[in-house]
Amino acid sequence: MRNVTITIVGTQLSMEGEQDKIELTTEGKYYEKNDCIFLVYDESEISGMKGSTTTLKIKDKQVMMKRFGTQESELVFEKNMKHTTHYLTPYGTMEMDIVTSEVQIDMNEDCIDCIDIIYDINISKNTETRNTLSVTVKL
Repeated sequence: MRNVTITIVGTQLSMEGEQDKIELTTEGKYYEKNDCIFLVYDESEISGMKGSTTTLKIKDKQVMMKRFGTQESELVFEKNMKHTTHYLTPYGTMEMDIVTSEVQIDMNEDCIDCIDIIYDINISKNTETRNTLSVTVKL
């Protein structure tokens, strides 16, 4: 297990053209287990999920994001695939489809450099937002 600095940049574009961007730089853990790479970090007030821990599990070209704590969710990103998830919020549970159009994972010899994901979130079969997620890792 190695200590790393993780920078997460997420953008969300609504169908009305409104864009939100969140950027978080935090300390985290990087480790490999059972042919998978794991990144683990604590969320902050910036992301609106303070009190939650996020784990990214990377295997081949698939990225799974699990959150535990005050916000709980499990999102699966796999190019040209749709995955349905239940998103637990303080206001109740929502069923969402995650439709991923791109997953790019760049590695160097020691660890992951960057993960770039483009995906849509569909609620009730309607496209709600187009999203990008960029995760950069520094040893």
